[in-house]
Amino acid sequence: MTRLPERRHRLPIDRSRLVVLVLGALLVTGAKPGGGGTPSAFVRVNQVGYPTAASKRAYLMASAVETGATFSVKRSDGTVALQAAIGADLGSWSSGYAHVYALDFNALTAAGTYSIVVTGPIAATSPSFTIADGSAVYGGALRNSLDFYQVQRDGPAYVPSALRHAGAHLNDASAMTYLTPNYNAGTGSFRGDLTPLGTRIDASGGWADAGDYLKFLQTTNYTEGMLLAGIRDFPTQFAAAGAAPADFMAEARLGADWMLRMWDDPTRTLYYQVGIGSGNGKAISDHDLWRLPEADDTFGGSDPLYRYIRERPVFRAAAPGSLISPNLAGRNAAALAECYVVFKTTDKPFADRCLTAAVHIFDLANTAPSGDLLTVIPFSFYPETEWRDDLEWGATELHLALASGGAPAGLGHDATYYLQQAATWASAYIHGPEDAADTLNLYDVSGIAHYDLDKAIGTAGLGGLAVTQTDLRADMKKALDRAQTQAATDPFGFGFTWAAWDTTTHGAGLSVMASEYAQLTGDASYAALGDRWLANILGANAWGLSLIVGDGSTFPHCLQHQIANINGSLDGSSPVLAGAAVEGPNSAPTRGSLSGMRACPTNGVDVYAKFNGHGAQFLDNVESYDNTEPALDLTASSLLAFARQEAGLH
Repeated sequence: MTRLPERRHRLPIDRSRLVVLVLGALLVTGAKPGGGGTPSAFVRVNQVGYPTAASKRAYLMASAVETGATFSVKRSDGTVALQAAIGADLGSWSSGYAHVYALDFNALTAAGTYSIVVTGPIAATSPSFTIADGSAVYGGALRNSLDFYQVQRDGPAYVPSALRHAGAHLNDASAMTYLTPNYNAGTGSFRGDLTPLGTRIDASGGWADAGDYLKFLQTTNYTEGMLLAGIRDFPTQFAAAGAAPADFMAEARLGADWMLRMWDDPTRTLYYQVGIGSGNGKAISDHDLWRLPEADDTFGGSDPLYRYIRERPVFRAAAPGSLISPNLAGRNAAALAECYVVFKTTDKPFADRCLTAAVHIFDLANTAPSGDLLTVIPFSFYPETEWRDDLEWGATELHLALASGGAPAGLGHDATYYLQQAATWASAYIHGPEDAADTLNLYDVSGIAHYDLDKAIGTAGLGGLAVTQTDLRADMKKALDRAQTQAATDPFGFGFTWAAWDTTTHGAGLSVMASEYAQLTGDASYAALGDRWLANILGANAWGLSLIVGDGSTFPHCLQHQIANINGSLDGSSPVLAGAAVEGPNSAPTRGSLSGMRACPTNGVDVYAKFNGHGAQFLDNVESYDNTEPALDLTASSLLAFARQEAGLH
């Protein structure tokens, strides 16, 4: 068996050093187009479409100068709706495509299906796209996101589909708990064997983290918090995206229920991970196998080599009653407090359990951490370093929950206390070492924490806090300004480097932040940029590729996702893992295969190599986890981005 490289070495944007992982691949800055220097050009559009009221920009990417070229936006019947000269040359993408031109058509607002045709030195035609109201354009994309989370379901409550045929990891219902093992630096494998704690818990349910089958509190609490915020703030859009019982409310309950299973309130004990990605050389771990999840409960019969596949270990964060890493404490508190707000009218006992757990977990937050934060094992899978924003988010949502009324008695603090705590931690973040160095994603939640805290301060009308609404808005602007500066270095105007990790989720997160800022301030300075940043991950990029599966006409076919690879198609036809946001372009695609992995692409051809540039590559290959693996957290920001577009908030 060929061992696959670790598939979850997910790195945040590095605030002081850009970490570049190179695994046997050379940097490609752009191949010569068309073979033998034949001129070529492509029109890149938002393949999902353009809301009527949104800004509308496409891009002409050409291998040679397109002086005098014009473009026509044509209706589906071939008639011309708008015609204009191509816009400014925005700069070079690569040696093969030295010219990228703006194609702006904001004046076109009539609903319909269109394509763009360029007439000039090098002709080009775009894929078709729609113009319509926000719900018509983005409603299907939001529904696809729900489909993704349903496929990720673990435990007995699976949703039958062409991709899912059975429940999985039923043995998690009686899982042994263990101490966190020591890990070998660099390899990710643990030393010695695991030490059982003698306590079994029900760790069943929840979602698989990514293309593997591990379950992490680190990614679940962020995903759950984003999902519940969407349901709370955009009930019309989220309700329209599904039908009970398989709807977003059911999905949110599944996530919150698993989080409660990972917390023992009477003993104040938090558990943070189910399963191991890297073993000790004496036991097979999750990343050593390529299989469907339902195989695990009996995998290998009684062979001890597969013991941690059949009986997955659960790891304890700390001894009962001990302090909890602040990133986990803050995000858990945020998500579970939101659970209270969302479910208190339909299931008060469940909502009360959520709020009680949120308060008790937040009370145990370690507010002076040293060394690595506790994320997952090994830490290198999710090397988070910022935590003040997590505590800001947790305290903010606790304030909003208590301020909404009906809380169970005996929780110890009132809503004002948590508003003060939220402001204190917001100030600590703003004056901290990583302020505004990242944008909304798993590793920095200030983009949603500031937004909710701003609204909370406005409603409470309480003075004397550690921050003001002006402070919060200025900090959001600081992050957006940095994204705007980054965008100026890229002919496609993307606000995040294409050559780092988690490209897709950063694009959606930037769109959310631009919309939030406009909503809070009435200043639409970043509105067009927000629309373009979302378009960048939906096809308006050098590769002409939507980085969310099923959203648009051209998207990755070769996911490093076991269920999609084994049960899905390899050519983009149904069934696909619709709604899954993949990692996106990176500096150097990875390679590595496992027995049982279906080769994809089947012909081995890299169809996107000629479009690589700006130090970034995209390899649509099942072996390239850093390009094609989807994940819970990667998809979460797109939920809010789509809902905001549907609601007309640009």
